[in-house]
Amino acid sequence: MSVLAIVGGGLVGASLALALQKGARERGWVIELIEPFEPGSEYQPSYDARSTALSYGTRLIYQRLGVWERIAERAEPIIYIHVSDRGRAGATRLDAKTQQVPALGYVVENAWIGHCLWQALDDQVVIRHCPAEVERMQPVVDGFRLTLTDGQQVDCDLAVLADGGRSALREQLGIEIRRTPYDQSALIANVTPGKPHGGQAFERFTDDGPMALLPLQDNRCALVWTRPEQDAARLVALPEAEFLSELQQAFGYRLGGFQQVGARHLYPLALIETDEQVRSGLVVLGNAAHSLHPIAGQGYNLSLRDTEALAAALLGSSARPGDLGVLQAYYRQQRSDQRLTVGFSDQLTQLFGDPAHLSIAGRNLGLLGLDLLPPAKAWFARQAMGLGVRER
Repeated sequence: MSVLAIVGGGLVGASLALALQKGARERGWVIELIEPFEPGSEYQPSYDARSTALSYGTRLIYQRLGVWERIAERAEPIIYIHVSDRGRAGATRLDAKTQQVPALGYVVENAWIGHCLWQALDDQVVIRHCPAEVERMQPVVDGFRLTLTDGQQVDCDLAVLADGGRSALREQLGIEIRRTPYDQSALIANVTPGKPHGGQAFERFTDDGPMALLPLQDNRCALVWTRPEQDAARLVALPEAEFLSELQQAFGYRLGGFQQVGARHLYPLALIETDEQVRSGLVVLGNAAHSLHPIAGQGYNLSLRDTEALAAALLGSSARPGDLGVLQAYYRQQRSDQRLTVGFSDQLTQLFGDPAHLSIAGRNLGLLGLDLLPPAKAWFARQAMGLGVRER
């Protein structure tokens, strides 16, 4: 009997467990899912709930996993995307009808996605250790031995690290990362606009940093406002009325006057990539493998494509799950997608974060060109929808 241990039962880890579940049942495999935070048995909606932008490609993956219909109950479709450089002529517009899809993407509360994934797991195949944490990992013959903080040990043929961008286990195993700081922080909050958002998402670039406003249910919008670190800290501390006034000045009045803002949170931003994603008996997945700037909304969608590809590689091979050849083949397949997506996100961030006048002129011409050249616009749209590499 083969044992697969997934360290981290968040959205990426739970998605991998679900992707492997049917094949694991057929093969007699056991999946050990280890998660430090006990998820609530019932979903509780909240004004301040964190959310994730799911690309259209991610919808297709969740359809294949049989869970999209449930997720869609609280998914707000993105029908239009408006990308602009504040105060300048450059702009481009994407719409679902032109791209011949029902929506360019969807915005869903993280808690709801997690609830749907955990509800879909089969307790006969997926053994949940929750709340539980892995204290130590050590390689053994044909796999790893995981020691939990309560002293319990789990021996597995394959260990998958899906425990986030600050993975202590990744560091314990000596896996190096490349960290490129952006010297910015993302201010995350939910806001209520004065007008119906109508399924519109906005990417607005300013001299102080980009902002995204994404449609949520109940006519809320998810705000991702990137600012220099000190200024972001100042914005978090402002009284609500003053904050909304500054947000209004930066965004404009396309959605009317902002009425309310919820809890504000700050996240320092950096591009993080691991030097190793696979070893014999080991895979690094999700933010533990690559953490992107949030403004392009590509990070989770890339991780989910990695997850689907890893499950396909494991289930498509007759070798044991931790076989290095199988894991290297998975990584080779995904490397082009990762490079393209990371490069797309990073270059977009660098271009629109540069206040130099030549860069401003270039990006405005680029946005105008995208709006006027259908092939370029279609390529940009496919990247935004997570269809650039995998779905054809």
